Amino acid sequence: MKHAVALQHVAFEDLGTLHPLLLAQGWQVQVLQAGVDALDAAEDADLLVVLGGPISVNDAAAYPFLADSIALLQRRLQQQRPTLGICLGAQLMARALHAGVAPTGGKEIGFAPLLLTDEGQRSPLQALQGIPVLHWHGEAFELPVGARRLASTPACRHQAFAIGHHALALQCHPELDARQFERWLIGHALELAAAGIDPVDLRTQARRYGGPLAAAATAMFHQWLHDLPETRQCTTA
Repeated sequence: MKHAVALQHVAFEDLGTLHPLLLAQGWQVQVLQAGVDALDAAEDADLLVVLGGPISVNDAAAYPFLADSIALLQRRLQQQRPTLGICLGAQLMARALHAGVAPTGGKEIGFAPLLLTDEGQRSPLQALQGIPVLHWHGEAFELPVGARRLASTPACRHQAFAIGHHALALQCHPELDARQFERWLIGHALELAAAGIDPVDLRTQARRYGGPLAAAATAMFHQWLHDLPETRQCTTA
């Protein structure tokens, strides 16, 4: 059985709609809590998914476990092990590849479609074309050397990058299960208040776009998982 490990930073930012897809495809899913659980299981997992969280990649002095996560990602990426990063996870991947991560000067929070590059149009992200996805960040990564830029938004030039077929980094949150969105609004209540963003508006957006996003994201993740080199080998065997 294929073994997937999710590295989670806060309880409400979970695998979302990716979880049932992994189970349906026969993956064994293990969740590790960042900063609490040992990372041994993530080292040789067939797939590592590093999820989002409210801290910064640049906060390693305050949160030393971030250095361990970056080192883990460096090893996996050097070995071309299947790795997916979402939001903070994508920023950690960028840092592991020696790319900068810095504040954008504002918050990008809410639902909006991605602008796909030519590379993005030829990637699994094509399934997200025209679909509003959830954005929730105030920092962004630079494009690592050798990475293919897949998407942007007007507020964020680097929304996604890929390396080969084994590594995908997503600044946005296509994995969102809108049925659980109230957990996000509660967990990020202070951030929303500080940014002057009305949770009522976000709740309305989630109700409007949650269904189409779930369908499109499932198609996107399905294609990406299918294209993983080791997954193809398992399917062919």
